[in-house]
Amino acid sequence: MKFSTADLRDRAPTFAPGDATGAVGDSVTVLPVVVAVSALTELRLPVLLLWFGAFQVVWGLRYGAPVSVEPMKALAALVIAGSLTVPELAVAGTLSGVVLLALGSVGALGALADRIDPAAIRGVQLAVALVLARTGLELGSGAPKTALAAAATGGVVVAFGHRRAAALAVLAVGVGLAATETGAPRVAVPNLGVGLPRGGVGVAAEDFAVTADALAATGAQLAMTVGNAAVATSLLLSDLFDAEVSPDELATSMGAMNLLAVPLGALPMCHGSGGVAGKHAFGARTASANLILGGLYAGAALGAAELVAAFPMAALGVVLALVAVELAKASLDTDSLALTASVGVLGAATNVGLAFVAGVAASTVLARTRDSNEE
Repeated sequence: MKFSTADLRDRAPTFAPGDATGAVGDSVTVLPVVVAVSALTELRLPVLLLWFGAFQVVWGLRYGAPVSVEPMKALAALVIAGSLTVPELAVAGTLSGVVLLALGSVGALGALADRIDPAAIRGVQLAVALVLARTGLELGSGAPKTALAAAATGGVVVAFGHRRAAALAVLAVGVGLAATETGAPRVAVPNLGVGLPRGGVGVAAEDFAVTADALAATGAQLAMTVGNAAVATSLLLSDLFDAEVSPDELATSMGAMNLLAVPLGALPMCHGSGGVAGKHAFGARTASANLILGGLYAGAALGAAELVAAFPMAALGVVLALVAVELAKASLDTDSLALTASVGVLGAATNVGLAFVAGVAASTVLARTRDSNEE
């Protein structure tokens, strides 16, 4: 991925009237997941937000378009559900970075995407949605009244035609409830040296071990990333913003940011197409939306720690359920509902990575059977 000061001059952002509101479009897909990860694991929200803010600015300037920076949802869902430990999450995020950087650098991502049945990828999305929904229900059952109030808030937002913002609205309610316990948040500069436990930077060397769960999670995430965060995002950037960014460029930048940031306590990140669509729907037209959102994330990081500690788990459960619904709806856009549903159910019941491998194998067998019947 070549980069020079000429790129900055050629792609210097201008401001459009909708860029301020458009910045919110990407946060709709980020904040619910990031708050959930921070509340349910030892990863620290201020550090996570700073990394997201930094890369919003970096890739906005690099590509000169409202590129998204989102969590890798398969990995986030697995660590939220407790299926991955935080060190395994870091290993899977780093391995994903290595693979994406390698594929993008040699221009091979497009060829790989052509070999994977989209129905199997949709199945992974469905499995992730089911895992999030199950975790959300478990959290919500602990305080049913709070969960019902949060769900009612989300329902009102949906009724007014803002379905994508429902999770963000419930998140705001949860922040409000947390603030009643903690009072106004105190501004505190995050200590970047404690992104993960033990007081050090990143994962301790002895914990950075490749496990079967980490490998399976890496495979599942890469399946989603290749289709949703590289090929689909490249098409959307061209269609919505007339920006020519190839899937291989996106793969390279995703690999670079994960190799840099994940070992230092960041959540694995990608360029999801949902964030690009969200920015456009909320009014963004230039890369200034990235600069604005980067500043907002940095500001939120200064007062986030106390609020997360007091965040009501039942409201968080509703947030996860709403995120799950959005993922599930996207997964149903498939040419083979049977294959997608099978991969999704198998992944939720057993292992998402194993389900993906089984889905690819099944789609290969089905394709060969069709070919032989046609002959």
